[in-house]
Amino acid sequence: MTIEIPEQPGSSRPAVTPGKQSKLAFLWSSLLHSWTGMTGFIIILLLLFLSLFGQWIAPFDPMHAEFSKKLLPPMTDGHLLGTDQLGRDILSRMIAGARISVIIGVMTVLIAGTFGTVVGIVSGYFRGWLDVVLMRIVDVQLSFPFILLVLVINAIIGTGLKNIILSLAIGGWVIFARVVRSEVLALREKEFITASVATGVPRIQILFKHILPNLFTPIIILSSLQIATYIIAEASVSFLGFGVQPPNPAWGNMLSEGKDYIFSSWWLITFPGVAIMITALGVNFFGDWLRDTLDPELKGE
Repeated sequence: MTIEIPEQPGSSRPAVTPGKQSKLAFLWSSLLHSWTGMTGFIIILLLLFLSLFGQWIAPFDPMHAEFSKKLLPPMTDGHLLGTDQLGRDILSRMIAGARISVIIGVMTVLIAGTFGTVVGIVSGYFRGWLDVVLMRIVDVQLSFPFILLVLVINAIIGTGLKNIILSLAIGGWVIFARVVRSEVLALREKEFITASVATGVPRIQILFKHILPNLFTPIIILSSLQIATYIIAEASVSFLGFGVQPPNPAWGNMLSEGKDYIFSSWWLITFPGVAIMITALGVNFFGDWLRDTLDPELKGE
């Protein structure tokens, strides 16, 4: 049905047709009108570009050490951001570190989000003793500080890229489980779920056809916000020596290597620290815009 709005004198506003604007067009229009969302979107695009094409645009080999050029300040001898204590180019290592941050953030969200979503759906829909057991496990894990838990897990299973992803996923799935469970508890009381149960629709079909599609929005919003958390957590763990190990370039271990030169060579920790801050800020900006756009009820909070 088309709703035609009477045209006012001197106005060229066209008639509005519901459904004319697609969901994607609506999101893009909303993004263009949000400076925080657009800022976050640009930062994420830049991060993805560096992670995909960084090896071709990096001016130097991030692993190549040249002791004759160690601790060069920025804008010296072709090194835009200077060199570290081994003569390695800071800019090239930061570009390589962007790829590691993207891999860790995305992979951790996929693993933690998938497992936490399954637990949340099972706990919220079936309730009973299974819900009690699963939620008590979640409560116990939430009682431990997140970073401390990740450090303990890494101390047990070892360091490295794969292990840091696994430890972050083990420490982070509980957030997804809590959020999904609360959403499922609300959904199972809706009329269409009650009608499906009353008409004898199988539980599996209810879960996959009716409940799971309605969880996509909160899961996407939570995932976008958790990526920044995991990137900062990886940097913290790597800084403490339990994450990505040198000489592999990661922003966290670059900070760790540069801390002994904080007063003499400020650029060693300044640029990786700024990269972590901008990345986390951009992801949070985009996540906040996504939340406000996909869940209008949260606007104005």
